[in-house]
Amino acid sequence: MRSPKERRSVVTGIGVIAPNGVSTESFWKATVEGVSVLDRVTRDGCEHLPLKVAGEVRGFDPAELIEERYLVQTDRFTHFAMAAANLALDDARLGRADYADSPFAVGVVTAAGSGGGEFGQRELQRLWGQGSRYVGPYQSIAWFYAASTGQISIRGGFKGPCGVVASDEAGGLDALAHACRTIRRGTDAVVVGAAEAPLAPYSVVCQLGYEDLSSLDDPVRAYRPFTRDACGFVPAEGGAMLVVEEAAAAESRGATPRAVLLGHAATFTGASRWEESRAGLAHAIRGALSDARCAPEEIDVVFADALGAPSADRAEALALADALGRHADRVPVTAPKTGTGRAYCGAPVLDLAAAVLAMENGVVPPTPNVVDVCHDLDVVTGRARPAELRTALVLSRGLMGSNAAMVLRQGPTPPS
Repeated sequence: MRSPKERRSVVTGIGVIAPNGVSTESFWKATVEGVSVLDRVTRDGCEHLPLKVAGEVRGFDPAELIEERYLVQTDRFTHFAMAAANLALDDARLGRADYADSPFAVGVVTAAGSGGGEFGQRELQRLWGQGSRYVGPYQSIAWFYAASTGQISIRGGFKGPCGVVASDEAGGLDALAHACRTIRRGTDAVVVGAAEAPLAPYSVVCQLGYEDLSSLDDPVRAYRPFTRDACGFVPAEGGAMLVVEEAAAAESRGATPRAVLLGHAATFTGASRWEESRAGLAHAIRGALSDARCAPEEIDVVFADALGAPSADRAEALALADALGRHADRVPVTAPKTGTGRAYCGAPVLDLAAAVLAMENGVVPPTPNVVDVCHDLDVVTGRARPAELRTALVLSRGLMGSNAAMVLRQGPTPPS
């Protein structure tokens, strides 16, 4: 076995289920074209609630991708995760034949911020409206944060290390870091990512206490980070799953590394303390750069957290200046999520998927609905910008105070 320092983690497969596309190809096409799919909330039971705009996944039929025996046991957030995992495994060309003799060599890690709210609400309504005999047996597992990890591992026959990061939005990057550590310890591959489904009525009500949730009813104006019109964020459902493999193991089976996960760091600065998040996010960026052995000037593009609250946006811009120095004024910054909404733990994984695709295609996708940037950042707006991209920085912050940064580089694997 190679030493931990020699065991690099590479992305070999990407699967996306998002508001702007229910495949990686459709997601990227909409992302690079700057399409915004934010719209009025149409989910049953949400009509009278203050949240008016969100990013809904439409045109998604889980029955086309997932067997019925799994569908009845699981919530919408797990349907997204299982479907995205299917796509990622297909993209990586990682099938049962590849690990039939070593099922313990493949693990699963997901992140979740809220669990199965839609399934839980339905069963609780049956409990109070009809009685306990009408509550299904899967209520005990479908709502659980770890449900996606469990069902993906069971369905795929993956018996390697499994885990779940129960966290706020930054947990999506933390799950990827967890996967990289698992690979350094000896696992050959990890199916990793996050998907959320926070648009059931119960879930929406739970979010109404977030001060930074946008209440505007105009989809074009509801989510405009880094502008003077910034008034908060809009939520979204969906997410992405990746296949991350040890570089030598991927090479031995003929897989193509799409990107290398080089470095990660995380900090905590407290719920909604956006001024303090400046120092916390800057520290995370420096830590990720150090972990990646990467100089600030090597960063070719930043996928920003872009919360949309004025104080949070200011803190992020200052954190980039603190961590990247003079390079912060020159590096292109983008936030494609302004066209889809923030899918909580799924959001940074979608950003990382977009970063891989951006490096492969040599183009920085635009930031939909954003004009007249009021911070000292080179935010890409309007249309995509061609660029030579080798190294990307992905940022994420959560409403409960987590900060995370991840550095990735275009494949193939660079020398140790």
